[in-house]
Amino acid sequence: MKKIFDAAFTYMIIGVLSGLFYREFTKANDFPSGEFTQLGLVHTHLLTLGFIVLLIVLALDKVFGLSGTKLFSWFFWLYNVGVILTASMMVWHGSLTVLGEESNAMIAGIAGLGHIALSVSLVLFFLALRKKVVVGKAVADKAVTEGAEATSPSR
Repeated sequence: MKKIFDAAFTYMIIGVLSGLFYREFTKANDFPSGEFTQLGLVHTHLLTLGFIVLLIVLALDKVFGLSGTKLFSWFFWLYNVGVILTASMMVWHGSLTVLGEESNAMIAGIAGLGHIALSVSLVLFFLALRKKVVVGKAVADKAVTEGAEATSPSR
């Protein structure tokens, strides 16, 4: 659980700093305020995907004890790789836009890999959660049934 908390906190700090970077970098390069750059989206992506989602994962881990499973471990590392790749490519692409330079297919390809990593990791998360919710419920139901049979009077 500490890893999840530390990651969420780190994303919160980086998310806030990326907003500051966006504002100062565009101002320093006289980038028109009405024009689009991906730098403006990095802030919200990091705060949402990194900070808020991981706080929700932290709460679910507290309730269901997910972090002890192999699926969860795969989710956690793959998810972080996906967020970092995606956000990094947004910063790179956005910075090129502000500087008036062209982006290239490599940046889009790496960003695509980041999105794929995010997608796969979320599937892994739901598989880990399902295992705890559905299988855990079945085990609990069985224990309740066996407990009721053990306490009922014999005829």
